Amino acid sequence: MFTPSRDDARRLFFEAWRKFGAGEPLAGLERTVIEVLSQHPEYRSILDDPDRFLQLDYLPENGATNPFLHLSLHLAVEEQLAIDQPAGIRAAFSALAARLGSEHDAKHVLLECLGETIWRAQRDRQRLDERLYLDCLTRKTPG
Repeated sequence: MFTPSRDDARRLFFEAWRKFGAGEPLAGLERTVIEVLSQHPEYRSILDDPDRFLQLDYLPENGATNPFLHLSLHLAVEEQLAIDQPAGIRAAFSALAARLGSEHDAKHVLLECLGETIWRAQRDRQRLDERLYLDCLTRKTPG
């Protein structure tokens, strides 16, 4: 199983952004990183300064939002949608996007539910509960 360190995961974002800016070819996941960044211009200045931001801690108790966590959750959601895993996520996403009128807003609901489900699994020292994840989407779907 691939288990990158925090810095390894961040380097993926820095390197994809650097290659994109240099006009170099992007490989696999790097293309997805750039697609996500196209929807999040507010994070580009962070990626322009890896020396400053590679090891910066984003502590919730300080009110800091972790852009790398947000971008990583986006990548996870993109992968889930691509393979429809957990089963039914693609249909739930499509319904949510139609109701919200925005795929990006719908992805942010998925991110919120995924983050909540991961937090619960870690807190309870359990496996990620796909049913809870999908239930969260149903609860957060307007209509």
